[in-house]
Amino acid sequence: MSLILDCRGYSPKFGKNIYLAPNSTVVGDVEMGDECSVWFNAVVRGDVNSIRIGNKVNIQDNVVIHCTYEKTKTIIGNNVSIGHQAIVHGCTIEDNVLIGMGAIIMDNCHIEQNALIAAGAILLENTRVEAGSIYAGIPAKKVKQLEESTFKDQNERIANNYVKYKGWFENKND
Repeated sequence: MSLILDCRGYSPKFGKNIYLAPNSTVVGDVEMGDECSVWFNAVVRGDVNSIRIGNKVNIQDNVVIHCTYEKTKTIIGNNVSIGHQAIVHGCTIEDNVLIGMGAIIMDNCHIEQNALIAAGAILLENTRVEAGSIYAGIPAKKVKQLEESTFKDQNERIANNYVKYKGWFENKND
């Protein structure tokens, strides 16, 4: 059973048709939209500031989503895929974004729509990622611009796949 905890008077709020893996953790001031999934060992920790998550967001295995006390909150749009072991901290992620496995997104970063953050990339504080672009490396830099429709279709497919995957597990841990 997933761990859902109140903190500082805040209780997590969930939309419709979500999936929380049995060992996922969601704490405090977290609001999650419809069709979202939080996978194995992932932690969404709204203890020190707020976390707002749109619809059809998948938070894959071992991801950590957090913020900075009285400084930065985390805002995640719709159709966002956050790859295994990524760290998302005190930033804004717009719609149709793919965060690659093991990427680190630091405070006050702003990732515009239809962007891709490569696996292992590190976005330093205050980095702004342009819409429709790929950022990679340490520190992450723009490496390529994509046609908006190309990436939007790809990320929509991944987000839809995770809606399907969560269906395989629903009602298995009641």
